[in-house]
Amino acid sequence: MPLPFVIMDRSAVLLLGVCAGAAIGLGFVGHAGSGAPEVKAPVCAIPAKTNVAPPEVAAARLCGSVPQKQLIATLRQGRPVRVAVFGDSYGDGVWSGLQRQLPRASFEVVKYSQPATGFTRYKRLNIEAHTAEQIGPDPIDVAVVSFGANDVQGIITDEGKYGPMLGERWKAQIATRIDRFVGLLRRHHAMVYWVGLPRMREAQTDSDMGAINDFYASEMARLDVPFVDTRPLASDKNGQYAAYLPDPKTGERTLIREGDGIHMSMTGYLWITKGLAARIRDYVDATRAIDGAP
Repeated sequence: MPLPFVIMDRSAVLLLGVCAGAAIGLGFVGHAGSGAPEVKAPVCAIPAKTNVAPPEVAAARLCGSVPQKQLIATLRQGRPVRVAVFGDSYGDGVWSGLQRQLPRASFEVVKYSQPATGFTRYKRLNIEAHTAEQIGPDPIDVAVVSFGANDVQGIITDEGKYGPMLGERWKAQIATRIDRFVGLLRRHHAMVYWVGLPRMREAQTDSDMGAINDFYASEMARLDVPFVDTRPLASDKNGQYAAYLPDPKTGERTLIREGDGIHMSMTGYLWITKGLAARIRDYVDATRAIDGAP
């Protein structure tokens, strides 16, 4: 039985781009402008409860969104689809999982993640500035993001004020930073996905990270970014932490977590990215089909 793949979208629609014919920045081909204002994807309304395909795949068959137009340019030029992965050490694992499942002949999976980083740790590393420097002016076809494991702490805001974890000041500052970060990726014309965190072994850590996970999921819903909920993918039949799970193909007991009770094993990262890899392939295939690109 295939592993389940859980995406949290808005109950009504997923807003993914500009419908075909809408004249909002659709004439680009080439580099992303660093001076452009923050871009929030406008509406291409697709019912979230579709049995045909994930919303962005269904949208790809009907619309000409900004990310899709970037992807079409890539396909027409015969270049590999550029999948950029951002995050902390979990981002490293997500990159490893995706680059082993997306064929190298068709995809370039680029690792921009860096351990021990997060949206509360700007004194150590400003993620927005660092990411802008990393990717430069080049366009991105797909961006995959996984942060949060290092955000279980208070925050010093941009104004120098302290905010306790998950307090109102913390939430407001994190939301602002996420807005800017997603806006940066969208200025590079990327289709953005966010990968959440699985359950943790220690009860307090699990509670804290679960609360942060839920906050990030709500922010992704607000920004119309598909959120990959990994908790059902890496939990036992009761929804609890599990270091071992049966392989879905063989039934063999398989180690999916590292000994620290926080990170996934390399096999575990394959499990939690399997559905996302398939979704990215479907999105590319749907775009290729409507454009007639080879």
